[in-house]
Amino acid sequence: MRTPRIHLSGPLAVGDEVTLPEAAARHLGRVLRLGPGAALRLFDGRGGEYAATLSTVEKRRVSARIEAFEPREVELPFRVVLAQAVSRGDRMDLTLQKAVELGVGAIVPLVTARSAPLPAGERLERRVAHWRGIVASACEQCGRNRLPGVLPPTRLGTWLPEAPAGTRLMLDPDAGSSLRQAPLARGDVTLLVGPEGGLDSKELAQAEGAGFVGIGLGPRVLRTETAALAALAQLQLLHPETDQ
Repeated sequence: MRTPRIHLSGPLAVGDEVTLPEAAARHLGRVLRLGPGAALRLFDGRGGEYAATLSTVEKRRVSARIEAFEPREVELPFRVVLAQAVSRGDRMDLTLQKAVELGVGAIVPLVTARSAPLPAGERLERRVAHWRGIVASACEQCGRNRLPGVLPPTRLGTWLPEAPAGTRLMLDPDAGSSLRQAPLARGDVTLLVGPEGGLDSKELAQAEGAGFVGIGLGPRVLRTETAALAALAQLQLLHPETDQ
């Protein structure tokens, strides 16, 4: 069995005795049935990870002692910001989970003309907290030690002037060029992915005006969650900083 990996908000330090979150404690104690002395890995999302040993396994409390720091990194050699139009329910969850596995560095949920509706107030806060929980769980599973940020949802028109510098790409099934033909430069990449039905003509024009280059992924029209993941996988193969 792989050594379990647990994300803690931290910061962590060698010698600390830490109490594990309820969900992690339940998984380790009741599902995996681990006892005192069992090894695990902890990370706080800031880089590297910590070797730890379970010290207390009780019904209401599970704790671990941090033994050593290991400067292990598995990040991409370039940063990818995924600007993803909000999709419905499980589709958005799937996109976030798999994007983290594929190395995305930050996620911007976007509100567009055709994106899924979002709740307001506390319900929106819970939705964002849910997404951040998915990101943390994906990092636990895939071995990443740096936690990608999930920004609060924002309208496309509000976000475009604030989009990160570097290569700016947007998925457009009607675009004449592919990712292989895109002007990829060394450094950060921002990938804009529309909702089911795509960005409307006004939004496409706004994105082009902000310096985003439209790219297609082939002759088939992909669902939004499929398109984002296919593009992220292709970026890892084609980005100049991976040609080593």
